[in-house]
Amino acid sequence: MSRIVKIAAAAYPVDWLADLDAYRAKIGAWVEKAADCDLLVFPEYGAMELASLGGREVAGDLEASLHEVARHEAARDALHAELAARHRLHILAASGPCFDGPRPVNRAVLFGPRGRIGHQDKQVMTRFEREDWNVVGAPGLRVFDTPVGRLGVLICYDSEFPLLGRALAEAGVEVVLVPSCTDTVAGFNRVRIGAMARALESQCVVVQAPTVGCVDWNPAIDENRGAAAIYAPPDGLWPESGVLAEGLMDVPGWVKAELDLDLVAESRRNGRVLPFAHWPESAAVRLVD
Repeated sequence: MSRIVKIAAAAYPVDWLADLDAYRAKIGAWVEKAADCDLLVFPEYGAMELASLGGREVAGDLEASLHEVARHEAARDALHAELAARHRLHILAASGPCFDGPRPVNRAVLFGPRGRIGHQDKQVMTRFEREDWNVVGAPGLRVFDTPVGRLGVLICYDSEFPLLGRALAEAGVEVVLVPSCTDTVAGFNRVRIGAMARALESQCVVVQAPTVGCVDWNPAIDENRGAAAIYAPPDGLWPESGVLAEGLMDVPGWVKAELDLDLVAESRRNGRVLPFAHWPESAAVRLVD
């Protein structure tokens, strides 16, 4: 029997929020618009809009804004758990800072109809995260077995590193979720190209969900460029472009695609090319004189 799932990727605008109820209303409305899907993917650092609840001074300060967003972690988790249960779907919530130690990690949490499933922390930090923001990595990738497939998460910059994607693929991941937040078209394209490359070499589906729009009150997320998309390997079994669905640049909204998860296994077994199976040959190559 085919395993058909419908996936939605958000191109998500960061808004100034009057209060927590405004946040609940916004997320509730976004989920409602994609309630015909099985899996919803929100972007990296979309949770930073909660910094607005601390007022302009807090929201405009790099360090204070991290703590303000982290302060609302429990309420954010409860909201997404409730929405996933109500609509009987899976949601990768927008990532945000979490203080498990003295410095925050960048964490994305996955929810299902029965509640919180687990989380993935970003592995490799960008220069801004390292040098200006002091957000740290938390090494270790997780695999989530769900009714909507075997899922993995590579947060933004992580998608640009082939070995991270390979680790997930070797663990049997069928769909890689890539929440992103990029402030230039070049940055967006780096993540987009990385996502498409991971789909190609691992012969799987990759979902990119970016933040979009301008934010004048927080220097960490002041500019946001991107387009949501869902990618597949162009190996003869999927669209020749490798694009299952793609939104317009910088336009907020959902991008949706319906797909058969069994095609992932079929691609790896019988694609026109077999990069997933042939990876060990490339890894064994050595320079010669």
